[in-house]
Amino acid sequence: MAKTEVILTHNIVGLGGESDQVKVAAGYARNYLLPQGFAIPVTSSNKRRIEALKQRRAEREAHEFNAMSELGKSISKLICVVKVKTGDDGKLFGTVTAGMIADELKHQFDIALDKKKIHMEGPIKSLGEHELELRLHAEVKSTLKVRVESITPLAAPVEAPADTKPHSEKRGRRVEKTEPVVEAKPAKAAKAEKPAKKAKAE
Repeated sequence: MAKTEVILTHNIVGLGGESDQVKVAAGYARNYLLPQGFAIPVTSSNKRRIEALKQRRAEREAHEFNAMSELGKSISKLICVVKVKTGDDGKLFGTVTAGMIADELKHQFDIALDKKKIHMEGPIKSLGEHELELRLHAEVKSTLKVRVESITPLAAPVEAPADTKPHSEKRGRRVEKTEPVVEAKPAKAAKAEKPAKKAKAE
């Protein structure tokens, strides 16, 4: 594959920043970088522009650093709540990922954060508070508290009153059943007394 050398005029993630001289596929440069104005060919006249590009890059990076530093300070005071479905034993259905946390930050606090900046050793699999590291910039790190809550905790309390109702109905029925049994006993006793009187008459 043919390669060509270009000077980047914009920051391209995974490739480089302004003023960087990089080698890329000829087709990529010809069809994308050059027409979009993201790069310029390496020529003696273009090399003179490198100083101006370096200055622009330094200004951009300083702005990014300041913005991320401010974001880091404010985000460390927040608690991002993620609500998930759980089973009766409190176990999560699925896991909480960096993408879900990034979505909640956008939804709850209107903070647009790339999920790649949320550093997790693995997905969250339990309820409660978790502290995550944020790598906002090469020189800026922060922390974010995430509280994982269940949206199905009310299942247990609803079942409790339902269980007590059948008990009260059964108790009521038992009382009704015992009444005819109590009435039947005197009737039997009366029948037993009649033959005894006849025996005395004889």
